[in-house]
Amino acid sequence: MKTDPRGAARSQAEIRRVRPEDAARMRALRLEMLADAPLAFLETVADAAARPHADYAARIAYTAVGSDTAQFVADPGGRLVGHAGGTVTPTESGLTVIYAVYITPAWRGTGLLAELVDAVAAWSRACGRPELMLEVVVGNDRAYRAYQRIGFVDTGVRVPHPTIPALTELQMRRKA
Repeated sequence: MKTDPRGAARSQAEIRRVRPEDAARMRALRLEMLADAPLAFLETVADAAARPHADYAARIAYTAVGSDTAQFVADPGGRLVGHAGGTVTPTESGLTVIYAVYITPAWRGTGLLAELVDAVAAWSRACGRPELMLEVVVGNDRAYRAYQRIGFVDTGVRVPHPTIPALTELQMRRKA
């Protein structure tokens, strides 16, 4: 474990934007994400497992470049252990929406969350978007506190979960 200039913990994984050659490892991480946290993501393990590898490869190639959407991974060498994506929103030009944030259980608490969000934030700023927003399922207190620790503030906005009508999500924002 390393520390950054502020004395905060830092992981020993490389944080970087996905590359086309990451498709198979990203597919494995996506399946892990869905199995570990089925309410947090917008598809089922079965749907993701049924998707052809070519679909994963096309998605990774698309998010590896450009300013509309990007995916960042934590790569300690071998299997990927973390992910965070960012995308534009048509309603706010200065905003990047963070999506699909995941840290594999053995790597939680290592500073990886902050590093992944910082990577999305740097990309967002470079694209001219100075603010970040994410949504957390109401009641997911662990995620809520983790996002607070890295500077996100609850906006008070509540929205329906996009796929599970019984759930509500809360919006959190911070500067990129």
